[in-house]
Amino acid sequence: MALSFFSPPALPIHRITCQALSVAVPSVAVAPLPVNPNSSLSCALNCTHFQSCSGCTQEYNLHHPVVIDEAIGFFNKLGIKDFSFDSCRLWGWRCRAKLAVRGSSTNPLIGLYEEGTHNVVDIPDCKSHHPNINAAVQLLKKGIIELNVEPYDEDQGTGDLRYVQMAVTTHDTSLPIPERYKNGKVQVSLVWNSRSENSANTGKLNALANFLWGNGGPKRKVHLIHSVWANFQTSSNNIIFGNRWRHLLGERDFWEHIGGIDVSLVPSSFGQANTRELV
Repeated sequence: MALSFFSPPALPIHRITCQALSVAVPSVAVAPLPVNPNSSLSCALNCTHFQSCSGCTQEYNLHHPVVIDEAIGFFNKLGIKDFSFDSCRLWGWRCRAKLAVRGSSTNPLIGLYEEGTHNVVDIPDCKSHHPNINAAVQLLKKGIIELNVEPYDEDQGTGDLRYVQMAVTTHDTSLPIPERYKNGKVQVSLVWNSRSENSANTGKLNALANFLWGNGGPKRKVHLIHSVWANFQTSSNNIIFGNRWRHLLGERDFWEHIGGIDVSLVPSSFGQANTRELV
C-alpha cells in the first residue's frame, strides 16, 4: 500500500516497552535504570562541535538519556513497574536536517546556530547526521566555492543561498534490507534568496543544482544525491521555508516506510529525523 500526503507534526519518540503489574501505587522512591559506569565513555558522542553546536544536549551515556529517569517516575506513579528502553542507533541516526548557510563563497559555513545566537557553527562530520548527509554537505560546499555562490547575509539581506535541507531516504527496495540504511540517498532542498525561479540570480541556482547532480547523481560511482529541489524565500523573519517550491533534478517521489506503509513525502512535509524508529 502506498500513500502520498503531507503529515502533521508529531513529537519524536523513543521505543519503550511497558507492562502494568499493579494498579495499587505505594509511595516509593524512584530508582533509575542501572547504568554501567564503564559504558559512559563507550557511549560518548565524541564530537568536536559539542560545546558550540546547539544540535545535541547530551555528551555521555547516550544509551541512557536523562529523560528516561523522568519517564520511570511518571510510569511508577501509574503503577507501571516493568520498564525497558531501547536507544537504537546512537550515531549517524539523523536522516533529516535543516542547516543554515552563512560565511562567504570562499569559506562557506553550513551548520546550526550557536545556542542563543544567529552565529552559524560549521559542523562537518556531525556525529548525529547520517554519513551521507555529511557527504552531501561537503559536496555542496565544493559547489558553492567553485560557482562563487554567495551565502546569505542576515544583516544585509543579501546573498543567494540561505538554508539547505538534507533528507535521506533509506527505502530502496532494489537493495537487501541490511544494505538500505548505509546506501541512503540524499534529497537536497536549496532555500534560495529570491522570489521565484524567474529572478535574476537563479542562474547560479540552476548551476549549483547541476553541479550536485553531476557530481553525486546516478552517473557517478557513488550515487549520493536522490534529487534537488528549490525553495524561494525573501522574508527577513526566522521562517526557513517560503511558500514556493520547484523540483529541479532527480526523482520527485521520496519514499519512507512507516509502520508497514510506504509513504511519499515532498520536501515541505514533516518527517521524523530518526527514521529507524518508524519501521
